[in-house]
Amino acid sequence: MRFKLPTTLVTVLALAIISGVFYLFFLNGAELPQIKTPSFNSLAEKIEKEILAPEPMVAKEEAPQSFLTQAGVIRLTNVQRKDNGLPALLENKKLDASALAKAQDMLKNQYFEHISPSGAGPSDLAKGVNYEFILIGENLAMGNFGNDQKLIDGWINSPGHRANMLNARFQEIGVAVVKGTFEGKTTWMAVQEFGLPLSSCPQPDLSLKEKINTSNETISDLNQSLVLLKSELEKPRLKRGDSYDRVVDQYNELVNQYNDLIKEVEILVAAYNNQVKTFNACVQ
Repeated sequence: MRFKLPTTLVTVLALAIISGVFYLFFLNGAELPQIKTPSFNSLAEKIEKEILAPEPMVAKEEAPQSFLTQAGVIRLTNVQRKDNGLPALLENKKLDASALAKAQDMLKNQYFEHISPSGAGPSDLAKGVNYEFILIGENLAMGNFGNDQKLIDGWINSPGHRANMLNARFQEIGVAVVKGTFEGKTTWMAVQEFGLPLSSCPQPDLSLKEKINTSNETISDLNQSLVLLKSELEKPRLKRGDSYDRVVDQYNELVNQYNDLIKEVEILVAAYNNQVKTFNACVQ
């Protein structure tokens, strides 16, 4: 079973520059600089949080004596990965907690499915333990398996469960094995939670985004000041002379600040957008 959860994760920043061009003034035959208004495309990138959940497995044979361990299941899972040329999975305590919550909930509410009677699935379990992920997988097994190896053998011989155990993208694992009563019989619930954490991809620099936002506010303020100065220069009562020249000088200075800041923000936006593109490529 495969679930996909579309979610908007990160947006490439668009630079909002005030549109329009200031009138040109002349002083001693020279034109004042024209306000530049570069444009940036707004691009919202979406990723799909993928959940791999094969059909739950029931033991084909019931052993007269059964004992399972969390450590053994994790160790033998990594043995399988090593035998297939894959790196070992790191145990993650949040995923351990998620797996334990799942096993206990199945026994408490007497069901054996990836989706609980209340509608909660693997992604809800991950959310409950604050595990942010790009990809997650869940293997379920029920029965009196003789030992950890018998349980792992059952999963590895099941195509869907094997695919989760040997998925090259997974980096972390959490496991729970709980003995309890299901439909009047004593049995074991075994849960494997696999994860590719969101932290495995380089995160865009939020401080850079904040700097861009702050600069945008400054640009907006400068724009308003230039509008006021332009209006002042257009007044008939302001004759050419010291007062006029002083306002023109102020206008020129602000124009230079405005254009310099836009150039600076262009560079920052390009850097931030490149970080976002790198992140989006990583999560694909």
